[in-house]
Amino acid sequence: MQYDCIIVGGGFAGLQAAIQLGRYRHKVAVIDAAEGRSTLCRSYHNLIGFPNGVSGAELLASGKKQAEQLGISFIKAFVVRAEREEAGLLLHTNDDRSYRGKRLLLATGVKDRLPNFPDLIPCLGISAYICPDCDGYEVADQQTLVLGAGNAGANMALTLTHWTTDLIYVNHERSPIDPDLRSLLADKGIPYIEQSIRTVHVDQAQFKGVILEDGTSLACGRCFVAFGGNEVRSGIAKQLGAELMDNKHIVVDPRTKRTSAEYVWAAGDVTAHSEMVTIAMGDGSQAAIWIHKSLIATSK
Repeated sequence: MQYDCIIVGGGFAGLQAAIQLGRYRHKVAVIDAAEGRSTLCRSYHNLIGFPNGVSGAELLASGKKQAEQLGISFIKAFVVRAEREEAGLLLHTNDDRSYRGKRLLLATGVKDRLPNFPDLIPCLGISAYICPDCDGYEVADQQTLVLGAGNAGANMALTLTHWTTDLIYVNHERSPIDPDLRSLLADKGIPYIEQSIRTVHVDQAQFKGVILEDGTSLACGRCFVAFGGNEVRSGIAKQLGAELMDNKHIVVDPRTKRTSAEYVWAAGDVTAHSEMVTIAMGDGSQAAIWIHKSLIATSK
């Protein structure tokens, strides 16, 4: 079966693109493993219409239902290999199936490197956070722990001083920190602890603090996680010869979201932009508009 467009990734960029392409009445499939960062966040607070927050799962379920009503097909799988054909792309999934598309949109996103504390997951977006642009406001004037590694954690702590000065940085991995960042932490009065965390204390979705390896208990109701080394999921783009940045984000035309590889577009966090829900949705819509233009141009 051949689709007008295959979208790899069913997060906010992929879903918004699918809805827009469905409204153009194109035949579209979304291949998604349902493991994106949007599945983890329990509450987004910076979206129009949701002043009290809305979970990623709720938004995704609503978007999928809307897309299905427009005839969009959803396939739960990983794309493991892609190859170019004369009139489009051939994608191979982990269940030994293949799918053909005239156009391809990569909305594969970024996988955050999180510490191995499963109890933190229910807190994400509620009392534990990852993105300061999205959630810095949530810790305004409140004591906040930064759980991180090396420079990534130090930079997060410094960024958060815009909202609160009551910060403690715990370098869980004891990774090296540049001397100038250490000096800045000291100048801002941010206590720095270079110890591994033994236990994270959580009460349902409420972060309560940590116990360090020496037994010290740090009680706190908010935390940010900053370990660096996130995985940019651009492997399929690389297989198809699309240009990548040094940090592995996919290079796209800022207007059309088209990559340097023929028939291939990219949108959302896998490209270089501010990693926010609203921007990912905008990327998806913009990519869909130009995918539609390319499809109707070749049909004339």
